[in-house]
Amino acid sequence: GHCRLLCKPSALAQHLVRSLGRSAALRGGRWPWPCWPQLQMLWQLLQQPEPEPVVARELLQLSDAGLVALDWLVGPWGAAGGGGVVSSPVLLLIPNAAGKVTGGLLQLGLRALERGFIPVIFNRRGHNGCPLTTPRFQPFGDPGDLREAVTYLRCRHPSASLLAVSEGSGSGLLLAYLGESGSSSRLAAAACLSPIFRGRDWFEARMPWLYEWPLLLHLKQGLSRYAGALAEVVDMDRLLGSRSLRELEETLFCRTRSRPTSWESYWERNEPLRDADEAAVPVLCLCSADDPVRGPPARSLPRELFRSSPYFFLLLTPHGGHCGFPRRGPGRCWAHEAVLEYFRAMAEFLRMEERRKGLPRPR
Repeated sequence: GHCRLLCKPSALAQHLVRSLGRSAALRGGRWPWPCWPQLQMLWQLLQQPEPEPVVARELLQLSDAGLVALDWLVGPWGAAGGGGVVSSPVLLLIPNAAGKVTGGLLQLGLRALERGFIPVIFNRRGHNGCPLTTPRFQPFGDPGDLREAVTYLRCRHPSASLLAVSEGSGSGLLLAYLGESGSSSRLAAAACLSPIFRGRDWFEARMPWLYEWPLLLHLKQGLSRYAGALAEVVDMDRLLGSRSLRELEETLFCRTRSRPTSWESYWERNEPLRDADEAAVPVLCLCSADDPVRGPPARSLPRELFRSSPYFFLLLTPHGGHCGFPRRGPGRCWAHEAVLEYFRAMAEFLRMEERRKGLPRPR
């Protein structure tokens, strides 16, 4: 299907090439108008998942008394929240940085549920109806809250493999977590759909207004709910009057009343790939060359990272838009099938390595 896999040569890479090459997800049933990335993105945003998913919410209190919400997808059948076979792999779904749970992300969760996974959506503090109990939000690349959520999931499902997949700008959080955690991430594998690799460049370059303004309005709507609590730490008039995502991000996290910092210092702590060399978990990044949100591949794709690190794999397709990757027929998004096939291939490879080396399976 004209896809290219950019990676450092290794036994894992060869196994992944064979597995994805056999996958029907990368062949046929494509979108009839491949050169319209804007239409591909809107198609996925407007399409609702079928059937309508049933979600069981669980609030997790963090060490600073903040709250994040874990939404367990239990399908349209009304099963108990977080149910499933004990050894079923847990799939952590991370929405974009605005906290918008798209129909595509829900559809991926339903597909995973049908394949035997236990899908759960991670909602940041103050996002998607999660109560804001502390006067602070989670910065773009601060993985602290995600780390506590992963620890909780590992304790709740100690014998299950823990996987993670992120969508769009939410990949900044997942990539930062993998870099900071290194071999202690507790994840078996991860995947990123249309990730934003360079956060500062992305904010400064700005997206086309067709995408930036709806996202900006969505963020302001969520922030306005907590205007009274946030007024103690930020200038709410300036925040709600922001005319760009950069201005909003800078006002919310840099121009605070208690701990102001510079734009440069903020990104030194929050760039997604700041510790990428420390990552020790296989990561598949599925990107489209015509992504109108991420920007041109020449300046937005860190190709050298995929050539030098044995843990990063770039599946690059010429068409697909931003988190779109549409196709005709059931499923509607071939990237979802590719990601689930990738997780299956990773599990198969790890089993083969354990048998080859005679290693005992972890209890």
